[in-house]
Amino acid sequence: MFDQIPNAQPQFLTVGEGEAAREIAMLVRPAQAGNGAPALVWLSGYRSDMSGTKAVELDGLAAELGLACIRLDYSGHGLSGGSFSDGTISRWLEEALAVIRHVAPERVILVGSSMGGWIALRLAQELQRRDGPKLEGPKLEGPKLEGMVLIAPAPDFTSELIEPNLKAKERKSLAERGYFEERSQYSPEPNIYTRALIEDGRENRVLDGIIETGCPVHILQGMKDADVPHAHAMKLVEHLPADDVVLTFIRDGDHRLSRPSDIALLLSAVKGIIRSSTNVQMPV
Repeated sequence: MFDQIPNAQPQFLTVGEGEAAREIAMLVRPAQAGNGAPALVWLSGYRSDMSGTKAVELDGLAAELGLACIRLDYSGHGLSGGSFSDGTISRWLEEALAVIRHVAPERVILVGSSMGGWIALRLAQELQRRDGPKLEGPKLEGPKLEGMVLIAPAPDFTSELIEPNLKAKERKSLAERGYFEERSQYSPEPNIYTRALIEDGRENRVLDGIIETGCPVHILQGMKDADVPHAHAMKLVEHLPADDVVLTFIRDGDHRLSRPSDIALLLSAVKGIIRSSTNVQMPV
């Protein structure tokens, strides 16, 4: 059993100003003294939070290896403030960036699940933009991205997976009420998709050109995923031609990939990225 985070109370960071201000909850495990390996950053999926199975197991790996681990809840999720209905990719991306900048690790490995995979890819773009030579004004400090592990990633899911499949009644609800509801197989509460989320999703597309993360990427994808078809993962790989990409298909895997066997694959993938970034032997 791994050590719990000392005084495992969440910290809160205010992101945004005025009416847009919201309190973002985060759990930060510090690295053991002298451990210079990259910090692990967990990015949850839509309506998921930092207390889920995969997030806790990732923190357990960090404890085992003496690594820093950063987890956060997006606004409207988990312990964070703000309304879920106000959520957009831009808003949640801003929060993830703010938390990473606040904790200020020198190097990071991003681990994103479902929508968190989209956030991870956008973070890679934003971190590169911060360090780019063409930036005007003062340079915004950001960590070096050493690798990514994406679990059933759902980049551009609003425009690729939702919009093309909208029924007439859902389009009507979007037009008249500004949102539509969809039954969730994971919760008694329905999924809510707002017009703002869908419109903002178009502005955050990553599958409209080459994505250059500048780091190794390992994708884990279930072939029985009813939410994000495995063809979507294959499409993502096509947009990562310049990166070292490993795509692992799990033949009987669903969208959550939370079974013990799935967790073992996740932790193995993370260890592989750590190994490639540190040249240090990792325990199997």
